[in-house]
Amino acid sequence: MASLVSFLAFHFLFTIFQYSSLAANVNYNVQTLGAKPDGKTDSTKAFLSAWTSACASGQPATIYVPPGRFLLGTATFAGQSCKNLAITIHIDGTLVAPSNYNVIGNSGTWINFQRVTGVSVNGGTLDAQGANLWACKNSGKSCPTGATTLAFYNSKNIMINGLSSINSQKFHILVYGSQNAKLVGMKVSAPGNSPNTDGIHVEKSSDVTIMNSKIETGDDCLYRPWHLQPVDRKCRLWPWPWNKINLCAFCSIGSLGWEMQEPGVQNVTVKSATFTGTQNGVRVKTWARPSKGFVKYVLFQHLVMVNVENPIIIDQNYCPGGHNCPDQVSGVKISDITYQDIHESSATEIAMKFDCSRGNPCSDINLEDVKLTYKNEPAHSSCINADGKASGLVQPNNCLYN
Repeated sequence: MASLVSFLAFHFLFTIFQYSSLAANVNYNVQTLGAKPDGKTDSTKAFLSAWTSACASGQPATIYVPPGRFLLGTATFAGQSCKNLAITIHIDGTLVAPSNYNVIGNSGTWINFQRVTGVSVNGGTLDAQGANLWACKNSGKSCPTGATTLAFYNSKNIMINGLSSINSQKFHILVYGSQNAKLVGMKVSAPGNSPNTDGIHVEKSSDVTIMNSKIETGDDCLYRPWHLQPVDRKCRLWPWPWNKINLCAFCSIGSLGWEMQEPGVQNVTVKSATFTGTQNGVRVKTWARPSKGFVKYVLFQHLVMVNVENPIIIDQNYCPGGHNCPDQVSGVKISDITYQDIHESSATEIAMKFDCSRGNPCSDINLEDVKLTYKNEPAHSSCINADGKASGLVQPNNCLYN
């Protein structure tokens, strides 16, 4: 009898344990909810249904996308009413945008997360099928603007791990107005002739970390635009072992200084990355306009430049066509910028160019152990209205004034 009681007690406890484990993480398989892995059947409703159920769950939930190609139209995943603060989207397949670029081309964003907290996206591929739209744009015809592939707006505690984004119509990844976002092991790819296909676009956000990622696009690889909040921000490109940035425009801070009362940018680190065949390496760019904006406390560290046209550049005279730039003077104050351990080759003779504002010169530019060559010879530098100091081996020769 005692043995029977023990067995029943064990069975009861095991059943409770099983139930608790299942309840602890609810799973929603989009294929079970009606999604078809044929790449042709619109599966948007199944994805939105999975999201609605996951949001309503009081327990951590996983939305599972099995192997296959799933056609997804414009989709917005809203988090305002979510009870759940721990939703994982695990993708083993590929999400495919409609082949007709007009379907999502004017939507702004293809896959849109709004005001979500605690969302993780693991694995998988996003294929926006942007080639036909690129061809339209390159032909000079009237075309849709194009949609950003994946965007997080006004969100918190975001994790994107091992996701691939290919053939974006416009930007690949956008993090906007968000806090504490980590992007790890990203693979972002679009051909060099794909217009405006920025890799990772960070805007009005803080505590953003980008690690161990490979980015190959037709425009900016990493981009921080001018309209940022005036608070301290930590935007880190921080890999292990390397971030790979190939065949795109550059890692850019700017354009800044379009508005007079514009907030500044500070506390940015770009660390341990390789730039291959890019137009520019690390760049700070401001409009040649009056502004109270600023850029300070920026660290570019442990970077390899392989045949890069402009490895190191500050441009404070940006004014396409010479329009809307009274007196052609930038008011943005640039200071405390450090370039540390940057080496390899430039595709042009001038590898380091500081073209600063004559009205508000750059100050405290620090060069530490910089060695850049042009055709196996020491490259040259150009400094206008820039002061700072150099330490260790610096090549090109330091042209900063103290």
